[in-house]
Amino acid sequence: MNQDEAWGTAGTIEDVSGQVAIVGVGDAIYQRASGKNGLELAIEATERALADSGLAPGDIDGIMVTPYMGAQLDADAYRAHFGTEQEIWMSNKGGAMTWAATAPAVAAAAIREGKASAILNLFAVDWFSQKGSDSDEGPGKFHGQERMKANFELPHGWFPQPVYFATIARRHMWQYGTREEDLGALAVTCRRHANGHPDAITRDRTLSLDEYLARPMMVDPLRMEDCCLISDGGGAYIMTSVERARDLAKPLVVVEGVSDGYSNSGAYWSQQGNFTASPQVYSAPKAFEMAGLVPSDVDVLTLYDPFSIVALMQIEDMGFCEKGGASEFVAGTNLQYDSPGLAYNTHGGLLSHAYVLGISHVNEIVRQLRGEAANQVSDANVGVYGGYTGHMASTLILKSGS
Repeated sequence: MNQDEAWGTAGTIEDVSGQVAIVGVGDAIYQRASGKNGLELAIEATERALADSGLAPGDIDGIMVTPYMGAQLDADAYRAHFGTEQEIWMSNKGGAMTWAATAPAVAAAAIREGKASAILNLFAVDWFSQKGSDSDEGPGKFHGQERMKANFELPHGWFPQPVYFATIARRHMWQYGTREEDLGALAVTCRRHANGHPDAITRDRTLSLDEYLARPMMVDPLRMEDCCLISDGGGAYIMTSVERARDLAKPLVVVEGVSDGYSNSGAYWSQQGNFTASPQVYSAPKAFEMAGLVPSDVDVLTLYDPFSIVALMQIEDMGFCEKGGASEFVAGTNLQYDSPGLAYNTHGGLLSHAYVLGISHVNEIVRQLRGEAANQVSDANVGVYGGYTGHMASTLILKSGS
């Protein structure tokens, strides 16, 4: 396919600007093996989000989870744990990955239609604890069970995920002149931010660009530091109407833009029409239009970053620089929280914070906009989360309120 031709589509999310706020955020323990199962981690994150919001367990009347992975804290389990009896609306259009961004649009509709008034969105996994066990449901196994991957990509050696994205990185280098140092700038930025974050798994392991370049290749041109962690952990955030949020204790953080985009290839990178782009090409412009903002208005950007090349492509595709211009945009310390550039993954991202598929990225933005973050960006007012799953992308724009 000619790369100038349409290779994907934008979603159809309606305008929810100014309708819903995130009023509570909470994170479960982030470490390799936690000694807890996914449900216990989900409850831990929920308890902390409730405490942060000032709401009581009985106030929650909606729960959103990811449709096919992660701990499923349903209404019965919630009521049993917290000893409450309220009716709870359930949705499987939330949780993490792209849904960490689009959950507020679903929640806004539920609140508007009277289905719920205070909605919990959560995601938790114990993937590191499962490694090597019969119950291991980690990302490699999940992808390997897809029929097309198992029968076409895997027999030809194009598996697992590091191989996919090494191929994409090499093509991006050939097409745009991207260098190993550019990928390294992203990895080093994430590690520096993790070093300053009390919850990050790699907080005690520093990384300089020289150290990055000296590391051996894992799948050329990707090093281990270009690839996401595997960990246990969980996150949760609570949404309600902006009117109700104004009566709560925490500073107001309002949803201003939500969108999604899709590749026509489905879940298979080998079939994608534009090999060195993400569906943010279709998602981000709609979110910025809904919010009445442009990329230069953004103070904090968190991106779903399973591999450094995925983050680099999204930076381009979301309009923060022109296509092929990420090398200059990410160079040196441009993305670090205390630089004059764009603050990026200020908690460390999937590369260095923890692997909970993006929900902690949203929590980080909320803390930044409240002025509560570990690596606090000066005068942070607008934050963006970019979600990603390969054939899907999503964009969430949050703004501090008054």
